[in-house]
Amino acid sequence: MAGIIKNVAVMGLGKVGSLAAELLHETGFTVTGYDLNPKAEFSFKAEKLDLADKKAVAEVLKNNDAVLSCLPYSLNIELSTMAAEHHTHYFDLTEDVPTTKHIRELAKTSDVVFAPQCGLAPGFIGIVGAHLAEKFESIRSIRLRVGALPQNPTGLMGYNFNWSPEGVVNEYLNPCEVIEHGEYKWVSSLSRIEDIYIGGQKLEAFTTSGGLGTMCETYADRVENLDYKTMRYPGHAQLMQFFFHELLMRDRREEAGEILTNAKPPVSNDIVYIHAAAEGKIKGQLQREEFVRGYKPLMIAGKEWRAISWTTASSVAAVIEMVNNGTLPQKGFIKQEDIPLEPFLQTKNGQHYLQGDKATGVKLVFDKDEKGRNCA
Repeated sequence: MAGIIKNVAVMGLGKVGSLAAELLHETGFTVTGYDLNPKAEFSFKAEKLDLADKKAVAEVLKNNDAVLSCLPYSLNIELSTMAAEHHTHYFDLTEDVPTTKHIRELAKTSDVVFAPQCGLAPGFIGIVGAHLAEKFESIRSIRLRVGALPQNPTGLMGYNFNWSPEGVVNEYLNPCEVIEHGEYKWVSSLSRIEDIYIGGQKLEAFTTSGGLGTMCETYADRVENLDYKTMRYPGHAQLMQFFFHELLMRDRREEAGEILTNAKPPVSNDIVYIHAAAEGKIKGQLQREEFVRGYKPLMIAGKEWRAISWTTASSVAAVIEMVNNGTLPQKGFIKQEDIPLEPFLQTKNGQHYLQGDKATGVKLVFDKDEKGRNCA
């Protein structure tokens, strides 16, 4: 296909990685998936790769225009460093703040793209939040909320680990960036609990790490209040505070992830809630804009995929499309909040969010603002 990216290496063929590779293959890229133990037959080529074999990894990077990491965040610093050495465009899904800071440093002197945080949160939620904020002359607040949940919860926790347990534990324990009354600061995760209702369903939202990506830096001088929270069914945060802090599982992160996943294994019937809101002034009048959705499992390429899988994989695949076709910069660091929402939704993979709206009875409509621009 036309563009700067023809061959893509996808590292890690779990639920999200295998779908991302499938989406990119369907889009027209030549895709090779790599995993320590490829377990399924795919429509794209899949090969075994041990990341400890640096020579083999280097050979993969040399032979591909881009690499997408769907690996645990702890492996991304080394992979991104190697991508820079071999001039390979780099994309990932990480929510880890130190990892992203390392990648930004790589991008400063590189002639290729570095686009981390291309999943759901950070990722799509930042694209939506920036889109809402653009409408205001002055911004009072940007509040971003995401919850990946079972549709039919059981037990006190009301949760199932459809996402990486390592990533969830990381988000629940690491400090969180916010802007509060114009001041940039760090706050504790699992705190500042609030109630949110979406379609009559009561949820609780609380601070978790990494969901804002680079937005605090971008909006430091433009917004009074900015934060990100994870949504769960009521009571979840208190149970997690007990588990991590009173039982001291915060000091045993790997074991904590194993315990939680064993207790609450993945379910197929999930839902991803998104609640983004921005407030500010337009022509001197205080107004509020919202983007509220509930995304359910979706049929893609003849197979039904969990909501958390397709909302994450479609986001990164759409970003790769936009880099390839020149809608986004073709070198340097790409912030999620710099990605325009309408062109994103017009890509082959971004359109899945429109299909998802139809599946849940919610229609995404673009209206024209006073300057003739589309807005959600």
